[in-house]
Amino acid sequence: MFTLLFVAFLLIDMLLKFWLSTRQIRHVRRHRDTVPEAFASRISLHSHRRAADYTVGKMRLLMVERLVEAVVLVGFTLLGGLQFLDLWLAEIFDNELLRQLALVAAVFSIMGVVGLPFAIYNKFKLEQRFGFNRVTPRLFITDTIKMLVLSLAFGAPLAAAVLWVMGNTGTAWIWWAWGIWVAFNILLIWLFPTFIAPLFNKFTPLDDPEISSRINNLMQRCGFAVDGLFVMDGSKRSAHGNAYFTGFGKARRIIFFDTLLSRLNAEEIEAVLAHELGHFKHRHILRRMILSFASALVFFLALGWLSSQVWFYEGLGVTPQFGRPNDALALILFFIAMPVFTFWITPLMAWLSRRDEFQADRFAAEQASSQALVSALVKLYDDNAATLTPDPVHSAFYDSHPPAILRIESLQHATS
Repeated sequence: MFTLLFVAFLLIDMLLKFWLSTRQIRHVRRHRDTVPEAFASRISLHSHRRAADYTVGKMRLLMVERLVEAVVLVGFTLLGGLQFLDLWLAEIFDNELLRQLALVAAVFSIMGVVGLPFAIYNKFKLEQRFGFNRVTPRLFITDTIKMLVLSLAFGAPLAAAVLWVMGNTGTAWIWWAWGIWVAFNILLIWLFPTFIAPLFNKFTPLDDPEISSRINNLMQRCGFAVDGLFVMDGSKRSAHGNAYFTGFGKARRIIFFDTLLSRLNAEEIEAVLAHELGHFKHRHILRRMILSFASALVFFLALGWLSSQVWFYEGLGVTPQFGRPNDALALILFFIAMPVFTFWITPLMAWLSRRDEFQADRFAAEQASSQALVSALVKLYDDNAATLTPDPVHSAFYDSHPPAILRIESLQHATS
C-alpha cells in the first residue's frame, strides 16, 4: 500500500512540475518579442529576448535534471539500489557505525556524481552562452574539490553524531538529533564569513567614501551595527551581481559583489541595502530560522515514528536487517523520499517569502529612495537576464520574489 502511495505521489509531483515548467516556457516565449510597458524605456528588446531565452534554457535543463533525479530515486528505492549497497557494505565493514557512515557517503556521492554533468552543462554551456560564466575548468575542479573536503569535514561528524544518538539514546534520540542539527546550522552560520567563504573568494574592505558614508548613515538611522563592509570578487566566477548580510550579532558583515558595485551608483546601492536591512528590521531572517528549526523538529519526529515501522522500509524497496542497526537506512530513505510527499509546501513558502520581500521594499522606500531602488532593480533584472514576464501560476508556485512588474508597481505606489 505504501509503495502505491509513493508511486502516486511521485507521479503527481513529476507531472505537476513538468506542467508548471511547460507553462513557464510557453508564457515566456509568447511574450518574448514585447517588452512590458513599465520597462519599455529602460530595457531594450534585445535584453528582453535574451532574458526570455535564458529562462527557457534554464527551465529545459531543470526538466531533464528532475527526470534523471526521479529515475535515481526509483533506482535507490523500488529497484533495490539502496538494499544492494547496504548488503554490500555489510560484507566490507565489521564496525556498525562505519558501515552506516559508508552507506550515507555512498548514496550522497552517487547523487553528487549524477548531478555533476548538469552543473558542468549549466556553467560551461548555458551560463557561457549568455555571457555569465567566468569560471575556468581549473577553477571549477578546484571548487569541486574544496566542496568535497568541506562536505567530509562537516558532514561526516554530523552524520556520525546523529547515527550515534539514534543507536544509543533510546527514544530520546529525536531530541538529541534535533539539538545537534540546530547547533550544526548555527555553527555554519558563524563559521561561514570568516572561514568558509574566504576559501572560495577574496574579501576586501569597501574603499569608496561616498558609498561608505551613505551606508553608515543608513545604518545609524535604522539602529543597525555591522562588523564591516566588504567587497567580494564575484566577477571571478560570474557576471551576476548580488549583495548579502552574513554572520551573527555584532559580527555581521555586509558583502557586495564587485559586479554589483560596478553597475549601481551610490544612491542605488543604499536603496538595495535598505531593502536587506528591512528583512532584519522586520525579523524575517530570525523568523525563517525559527521556522526552519521547527520544521526540522517535525521531520525528526516523523522519522522517529517511521523508522520503527517495517512497512516504511519495505514500501520503499528495502528489507530492514534484524540484529543490526538500520538507522542509516531510515535516514536516507526519509530524506530522499520526503520531498515527494511535501511538494505542496513549496507554494506556501514561496508566498511567505514574497510577502517578506514586499515588506522589505516598503521599509527601503521609507529609509532611502524608492526610485533609486526601482532603478537598481531594473538594472539587476537586465544584467541578470531575469524574465519580466513569468507565468503567473509558475511564479505563484515557485518564486521567492514577486514578479518584476508587481514589485515595481508597488514601489512606485509607495512613492506617490
